[in-house]
Amino acid sequence: MATTNERNKNRTRPTKSGGARRKRQSAQKKRLVALGMDEAAVAVLNPREVLTKLKRPAKVAKEFAETK
Repeated sequence: MATTNERNKNRTRPTKSGGARRKRQSAQKKRLVALGMDEAAVAVLNPREVLTKLKRPAKVAKEFAETK
């Protein structure tokens, strides 16, 4: 017979690592800076706000192109 872990795919799934998360968040912040946001402004944002802004990159680029 199969054990519980073999039958339940949710338990055998790899977990997300903290290092990978930090790498993703760093890459996302670099993308915002590349779109024209100030580095100091990006550093203040929490991860959820960063993701929200990256959903509409054209809007972010337009918003910060006007302020320059």
